[in-house]
Amino acid sequence: MSNTYESSSLLDEYLLFHYASADEVLPPDVAWPAAMRGALGFTQRTVAHFSKCPAASALDIGCGVGGSTFEMSRFCESVIGIDFSHSFINAAETLRRGESIPYQRLEESQLTTKLIAQAPPNIDATRIRFHHGDAMNLPTSIGSFDRVHAANLVCRLPEPLQFLKRLPSLVNPGGELVLATPCTWLAEYTPPQNWPTGSTFDWLQELLSPDFELQHQCDEAFLIRETARKFQWSRSLATTWRRK
Repeated sequence: MSNTYESSSLLDEYLLFHYASADEVLPPDVAWPAAMRGALGFTQRTVAHFSKCPAASALDIGCGVGGSTFEMSRFCESVIGIDFSHSFINAAETLRRGESIPYQRLEESQLTTKLIAQAPPNIDATRIRFHHGDAMNLPTSIGSFDRVHAANLVCRLPEPLQFLKRLPSLVNPGGELVLATPCTWLAEYTPPQNWPTGSTFDWLQELLSPDFELQHQCDEAFLIRETARKFQWSRSLATTWRRK
């Protein structure tokens, strides 16, 4: 599995996505459409699909630079964040240690604005561990968890079926699974023969229903700022499941 997520420019983009304030993403001197503002805070909103009761253990697969992992730690005694990008995991671990990360928001051409990423407030960093890993080849020694979260991951894997078949052994009986995917299947990430033949939702239901009960389905919009004038606005299919 090749990794396209190691460039400094993409790290900056993801630090902005996970940790920037609303005004840092959408400066208040512009009349931004309401749908753009409503798409902020994606890493918090997907985690909010879990129940609010405390849990012992959690796994955040494809955690990126760690925004959702930090959020999961508010209700979980122990959380592991795993990503295939060394750059992302190094950044997440730096923030977990309480350090800040300077990064740049691209405006246009060579014009940038300097920003600082910091872990969210009121986080117990001792609950969190970050590791480099491959979502399609997680070791059996990792164990199982009360909560598993995977946002915008499935349609970026070369062999998504390999990952999905692993999920029943990762989630404890009665545990919760939250999957979010924009269903943007692209040959540069996933060979077309590994795409769903129908809708992604129907495909997930067919694969997961023997071991999971679907609790909730909805759309969660998200916004990735590329430049001051170019943004990616997308809708992710968010599904919540309970392990049988």
